[in-house]
Amino acid sequence: MIHVIATIELAPGTREKFLAEFRKLIPDVRAENGCIEYGPAIDAQIDLPNQAKIGADKVVIIEKWENLAALKAHSVAPHMQAYRPRVKDFVRGMELRVLDPA
Repeated sequence: MIHVIATIELAPGTREKFLAEFRKLIPDVRAENGCIEYGPAIDAQIDLPNQAKIGADKVVIIEKWENLAALKAHSVAPHMQAYRPRVKDFVRGMELRVLDPA
């Protein structure tokens, strides 16, 4: 199994529009071979003093895949190819972390 943390930086004020498009994608991704977990996350509104916040213009995608082959297949899946043009005006950058369980 591998873990993927993708931090998406968005144009100011576009997070809800981005999330609306992203949520349409989730059922197709979760149906992919090898997908264990896939979903967006934003800052929790809590009062822990040591919480490092990502901010209003970022979304973190938390993923788990059975293996690297499944992740690679995901990146070229037809629904991913259709999704990218729909969000291109919202996305300013992305940071990707692919991790092994320790």
